[in-house]
Amino acid sequence: MGEQSFDFVVVGSGTGMLAALTAAEAGLSVLIVEKSRYFGGSTALSGGGFWIPNNALLQQAGVTDSPERVREYLRNVTAGESPESRWETHVLHGPAAVEVMRRRTPLKYQWMTGYADYFPELPGGSAVGRAIEPKPFDVRRLGADRARLRPPALSAPFPMPVSGRTYKWLNLVARHPRGIVTGAKLLGLGVGGLAIRREYQAGGAALAAGLFAGVRKSGIPVWFETPLTDLLIEDGKVTGVVVQKDGKSVTVRAERGVLLSAGGFDRNRALRHEHQSDQLDTDWCLGNPENTGDAIEIAKAAGADLAFMNEAWWFPALPIPGPMPGPLLAERSLPGQIIVDQQGRRFMNEAVNYMTAGQILIKEQLPVWMVFDQRYRNRYVFGGGVFPRQQLPKAWYEAGVAVKAGTVAELAGKTGLAELPATLERFNLLAASGRDDDFHRGDSAYDRYYGDPSITPNPCLGPIDEGPFYAIKVVPGDLGTCGGVRADALGRALRPDGTVIEGLYATGNAAGNAFGRVYPGPGATIGQGLSFGYAAAQHAAGKLAPA
Repeated sequence: MGEQSFDFVVVGSGTGMLAALTAAEAGLSVLIVEKSRYFGGSTALSGGGFWIPNNALLQQAGVTDSPERVREYLRNVTAGESPESRWETHVLHGPAAVEVMRRRTPLKYQWMTGYADYFPELPGGSAVGRAIEPKPFDVRRLGADRARLRPPALSAPFPMPVSGRTYKWLNLVARHPRGIVTGAKLLGLGVGGLAIRREYQAGGAALAAGLFAGVRKSGIPVWFETPLTDLLIEDGKVTGVVVQKDGKSVTVRAERGVLLSAGGFDRNRALRHEHQSDQLDTDWCLGNPENTGDAIEIAKAAGADLAFMNEAWWFPALPIPGPMPGPLLAERSLPGQIIVDQQGRRFMNEAVNYMTAGQILIKEQLPVWMVFDQRYRNRYVFGGGVFPRQQLPKAWYEAGVAVKAGTVAELAGKTGLAELPATLERFNLLAASGRDDDFHRGDSAYDRYYGDPSITPNPCLGPIDEGPFYAIKVVPGDLGTCGGVRADALGRALRPDGTVIEGLYATGNAAGNAFGRVYPGPGATIGQGLSFGYAAAQHAAGKLAPA
């Protein structure tokens, strides 16, 4: 294969597919190159929601909001860590990115009702939620390309297309009638769909599949198993890429630009230890196993500056044996559990949003421990798949991740959590009052979203006093890193001196987080991948000028 030429080359097939659709709609010839044999990247493994305030889908759902309130919220939540001109792109152009998805993909959508912003108490914050997610999508509509959708590390025990909106209630299957009804409906959709040759998937798999369906319909070529090896640079401008395809080095010219949307450096142990913490283990990551930061390092070699390399989309997790860690989301908001340090002391609001939780955890001596009792175990789903009353897997005990004891004193002795008895005595007093005076768990609308509505006055607090008792190791897992190429308001790569590298764009987890060191709301990582992909493609097509 000789030298090839396109107007716009997208490296990566996650949210970058929206950039490709935007560029194609604007009349550009587009190529997507993908390192692996699968499309979707970490997007396909995610919850699939996107935080893009004021889009038409939210307006149709009856959500009242304004750009001014969103700006007020982002100004407060980012606290100057990221230039206003950068996140302003998300406010201004995010809704247009959603419209491209609506025009160019077969997806349908739903509001994630009540899923609050992650800092809803800040000025401009929303307690009712600003996130949208795709409805379950029949991935068999992809035909032979179905086999290309990145698979999860673990297959679900039942065919149930669990969305963000239904996940909340499935966790309460043993506590609330709505949990039972939700489970039955999803099982019916999954099993019933298979009976009529449909395979419904939800979340990130649905989003990625829908985007890819749009890519195919638009006639955009996708080269699989084609890693980026270098950038073509002429007179200081990026004019193409060098890739490895079918065992050969191939040069592809990109007359209008190259977009790096190839994910972060989640699985690059050396980079993570250099920039983040030598306590981290890349096995704790929940994202794409192919994400080793190649595109980021290639951009750096081409002169790009890097930003927020010490950050990730942190997500507390259980370091259990197997292909992926156990996620801890609703588990941390539900009553009857606490997280303690190696002395057995509480040190955080357990229910805080997962990125903030990870930022707290990484400062601790790891691992820390989640402690709960049999009441908690009987009531709630745990670790992404252990159902109420189900025994914790034997392998967890054998690996030293889980410890069980008949009394609190015995549990403290087995784990070395010397101060645990006093900690639980204090916590149980607070739980009885319905008020966490120490760390304010349950004060925030975000905390309460995943709480147990049958527990009052605080759905996040309950005593830990019904043996046997359990302690489970907890570590700062992540959904992917969020440090990478420093980019401007149009997604253009910047040099250390602030000048633009013409022809080079970076979005998604290949770029430094547009929101600095925070996660403003559910789906903000996918949301900014979509909005900045749109802006970059529009700029490359000559339809969007710098402010």
